[in-house]
Amino acid sequence: MNYQGLSYCIFPLGDSALTIDFGNVISDEINEMVVARFHQLKQHPLPGLIEVVPAYSSLTIFYDVFDLKKNISQDLTTFDWMKKLTEDFLNTPFIKNDNEKRLIYIPVCYQDEFSPDLLPMSEAKNITPDELIQIHTSGQYKVYMLGFLPGFAYLGKVDERISMPRKPQPENVAEGSVGIAGKQTGIYPLASPGGWQIIGRTPLRLFNPEDDNPTLLTAGDTVQFYSISKDEFESY
Repeated sequence: MNYQGLSYCIFPLGDSALTIDFGNVISDEINEMVVARFHQLKQHPLPGLIEVVPAYSSLTIFYDVFDLKKNISQDLTTFDWMKKLTEDFLNTPFIKNDNEKRLIYIPVCYQDEFSPDLLPMSEAKNITPDELIQIHTSGQYKVYMLGFLPGFAYLGKVDERISMPRKPQPENVAEGSVGIAGKQTGIYPLASPGGWQIIGRTPLRLFNPEDDNPTLLTAGDTVQFYSISKDEFESY
């Protein structure tokens, strides 16, 4: 199928969800459209919609099978019905709302005890640790999607000078750790095994299940990091 010049497919995800997939790519244009459609569905949900989850180049819609079955023809499955509604939805116009975009500043302490991979990375990249920190804090990073852990935001794209592959084996990573993997940077909202190169840590809490909005970041946000001292870190 084709949508505004973009090829896509819609396929079932289990028996109560479907995914609109625009291809396995990292594209700012596609991601902006995905995020805009995400906000549109949040404001004007389709019948039976429970949750909508944006990713780099896809949108997954979770729906209430039992609720939908009360109102659809016996000749159609709930997936067929939701697929038709989704295709109709994609044919409606949308406007990118810049008012929904947020710039969020995140403090990071890059000192040694919080940054086990900072020195090895700087040596591998033939730059000083201070230069690596300056490059990391000088960029603004788009939140492409959340995943892996609750509140874990995939941010990009990092400067090629500090791009670094994932580690070959996962290691234990502390909550708040800031890492780099390929051209992405991200923050571990919880302590977890992980393979990203850890260059610092933030004192901010990225995920709080007790809040009405449990995640600090959401798809479409922009993040800028800034450096803080250990004393500032401990005073949060």
